[in-house]
Amino acid sequence: MIYDVAIVGCGPVGALAANLLGRAGLSVLVLEKELEHYPLPRAVHLDHEMMRLFQSAGVIGRVLPDMIAADGHLHVGADHGVIRYMGTVGKPQPFGWANDWFFYQPELEAHLREGMDALERVELELGAEFTGLEQDADGVTLRYVAEGAERSVRARWVIAADGSRSPVRKALGVALDDLHFEEPWLVVDAEVEGPVTFPPLTGVPAGADLQRLSVMMCDPARPATVVPGRGNHRRWEFMLLPHEDDAAMMQPEKVGELVGAWMKDVPHTIVRAATYRFHGLVAERWQVGRVFLAGDAAHQTPPFFGQGMCHGLRDVANLAWKLAAVATGAPEAILATYQPERDPHVRAVIGAAVAAGRYICELDPAKAAARDAAIRAASAQKQGETAADLIPAIAAGLIAPGTPGAGERFIQPLLADGRRLDDLAGQGWRLFVRGPAVAGEDAGVKRFDAASLPDGGAVLGWLDARGMDAVLIRPDHYVFGAEAGSALSLLRTRAGLLGQTMEHTA
Repeated sequence: MIYDVAIVGCGPVGALAANLLGRAGLSVLVLEKELEHYPLPRAVHLDHEMMRLFQSAGVIGRVLPDMIAADGHLHVGADHGVIRYMGTVGKPQPFGWANDWFFYQPELEAHLREGMDALERVELELGAEFTGLEQDADGVTLRYVAEGAERSVRARWVIAADGSRSPVRKALGVALDDLHFEEPWLVVDAEVEGPVTFPPLTGVPAGADLQRLSVMMCDPARPATVVPGRGNHRRWEFMLLPHEDDAAMMQPEKVGELVGAWMKDVPHTIVRAATYRFHGLVAERWQVGRVFLAGDAAHQTPPFFGQGMCHGLRDVANLAWKLAAVATGAPEAILATYQPERDPHVRAVIGAAVAAGRYICELDPAKAAARDAAIRAASAQKQGETAADLIPAIAAGLIAPGTPGAGERFIQPLLADGRRLDDLAGQGWRLFVRGPAVAGEDAGVKRFDAASLPDGGAVLGWLDARGMDAVLIRPDHYVFGAEAGSALSLLRTRAGLLGQTMEHTA
């Protein structure tokens, strides 16, 4: 048998890919070297776009009960005064979900695997360790070891979601572009039985709840982050100072001392303590023939805005609909848009995270004071900033270039009955037009009249703001393009890129 797609690695990125591809009708084999998913938390934060992708993958009902919405990010300077606030309380949620969500990774992975189990054409093989691959014009032969025996499997395409050390990336000889950021941090997870005790802080915005914010202490004495979690889970990240040794800092006594300062008399149990080097790295090639790198195999992001896992989930959402299109007749050339769309996007966010990391990690008190003044002045010029503002539009690839909104994430307003727009419109290609008089339809695209949507006029408002009469949305919820007068040009452009003939033009 030859599978449509083989996925190496069944962390959240590989598991979401399997769910998306399986729901699209493709045959999928997932190879995971571990017999059980990792039992301790690693990533803890996702944003609204990931929640929308869980909708697309049909797993939102599984994951949502074990997640908690938070209120954004707060950066505190050396004088314990607020220097930057990216809060979301009371602000609109144009994409249908709160901007910040915290979760417990073992639970998330379990739910994603439950979703995979429900799909007939998705298979998971545990204890399968990748050893090599060969490619030809028709597919990829993956070699792996399972139960002590050497095995192989054929697939049309391979997605390597096998982590930062990615054996697949190494087998392909793909180098990493070093963005020159590396700082050592101690990451501590704990179960706590009460609120975190913060030092006296000044300038905290009215209504901001420190227990529901990701708080970055930019203190040159010890930069640190405190983030909320679901249930009684909390995470601390402490920067290691130049004279400190990793092994010594992971000792229970030292970990207890660091965390205890935030817990006072609150009972708590340390779940995990590990040191990491926070990196900014991007693979030079994301596609080698029929093999695609995704997630940490393709890039590593400093965690200062919580976008590391988000990047990987965006990767496979971008790939999944394109692979499904090619499997049903679209030209393979559209797969070459994967890196041009994702690489600039990832680099922009990594650049913002590295810039934040550089000011967060400042250990010189005088430079920290100057930093605080500069950031406060800059923040005053952009009131209302949120972490969602960090995500740029797609600039080149499968979009209608030069049209208003092309490459942006499209809105997902709440409907009058409490559902979200995707619950009504479904998945795949969607065309929203101002009304019945706007010409343009095609069998491969669902068409909706914005004037009749029970969305409070949000989609009409989107069109009005850009002076457009039609907007075409890709399966991954990014805007393909917008058009005034009709939707005919948009639909023809889409059909041409996908190697199709429009079945309707009225």
